[in-house]
Amino acid sequence: MGLRGAVGVSILWAALCFFGCGDSASPPSLDQQLAQVLREAGIGPLDPGPSPPPAKVALGQALMFDKELSGNRDIACATCHHPLLHTGDGLPLSIGTGGRGLGPARVRASGRPFIPRNAPEIFNRGAPEWRTMFWDMRVAGAPAVGFATPARDLLPRGLESVLAAQAMFPVTSRDEMRGQRGDRDVFGRPNELAEIPDGDLRAIWDALMARLLAIPGYVSMFLSAYPETPLVQLGFQHAANAIAAFEVAAWTLVDSPWDRYLEGDLSALPDEAKRGALLFFGKAGCARCHSGPLFTDQRAHNIGAPQIGPGKGAEAPEDFGRARETGEDAERFAFRTPPLRNVALTGPWMHDGAFATLEAAVRHHLDPARSLRSYDVSQLPPELRETFRGDPASIRAILQRLDPAVSEPLELSDREVNQLLTFLEALTDPRAADLREDIPASVPSGLPIAD
Repeated sequence: MGLRGAVGVSILWAALCFFGCGDSASPPSLDQQLAQVLREAGIGPLDPGPSPPPAKVALGQALMFDKELSGNRDIACATCHHPLLHTGDGLPLSIGTGGRGLGPARVRASGRPFIPRNAPEIFNRGAPEWRTMFWDMRVAGAPAVGFATPARDLLPRGLESVLAAQAMFPVTSRDEMRGQRGDRDVFGRPNELAEIPDGDLRAIWDALMARLLAIPGYVSMFLSAYPETPLVQLGFQHAANAIAAFEVAAWTLVDSPWDRYLEGDLSALPDEAKRGALLFFGKAGCARCHSGPLFTDQRAHNIGAPQIGPGKGAEAPEDFGRARETGEDAERFAFRTPPLRNVALTGPWMHDGAFATLEAAVRHHLDPARSLRSYDVSQLPPELRETFRGDPASIRAILQRLDPAVSEPLELSDREVNQLLTFLEALTDPRAADLREDIPASVPSGLPIAD
């Protein structure tokens, strides 16, 4: 726990003592119980990290919303991480290049697959604690120690964070943004990015920079963001750093009722949320994996989530999760613990968006085996229902590797489940409900940003 966290807990503890912390004649209040739990767990306010430079943020905002970064010029980073959809897309599985529309109304083009995994929210990614990205943690590290990524030694130097390292890769994915050989863009022109061999990541990044620096508005913005770097030395890592800067500046939100409570405002949480917090850190065992100020241990766990969608890689239609990166059989079907800040807004839930309500996702944790065997496909969009791998062999393969943390059923009453949900709702920063001010009026390419 950092200095800010320690100070926050101290403020909370002092506030509690002022209202009778040392009164042994009466049982401890909810606040006193919770303060003790938080002290033992080392939980304090989240360190949001430093604020990025404004010129870099402005460049990153333009890049985030500009479809120029996609091979067919028909999809932007923000299509799957949109302010109006709480930095996600509201879909179980995303729809990449070729699709039309935004969010749940988005429609796939004929012959194009679903993206195998749910588009995660991207709140508070500037926190220094972050060290892994993606559901399978295939991007990890920090500038001081280097990054482990699918690019290996092809990754350029100069990336400023693990979030920036993550931003290097969606543009290289054929299904997400780059497109297929023979594609033409929205103007009918050949998609030159799609003709580059998959393994030549540097050529893809160089081609993207050539696109961007052919646009006068971007030349000006890059020079403002990187005044000491000549244009000829700019690489896509500079664009990735700017995208990360925008995400940090726009979507670092630390004013939830929970944040205010940690800062000493005992009235910020209703009693049912406090009871939910005691369950979360205690009986329900949620904090074993959803730990720390970010509510994630950034480790991979198999919690028996239903397998839906096209699957990924050579194992399709299965998705082996973390095992695809490590080759370890024990890590099949394991995915990184998601953070929980603003979680009430960021459904559907799980790595493949298998659950349409937060309550269903919470109840799944109580007995994954029963939940998986009785999974209701009606909560999925019609075209995904038949992709659920509910046959006995598939279910058995998942449950054989179930994480011990959720392997034994846990009995919670309906009231306790509701208390947990009330606590999770208290992790919502009010601003997260409406982020439309983060949408630019236009982007330098002139491409539309409305969808």
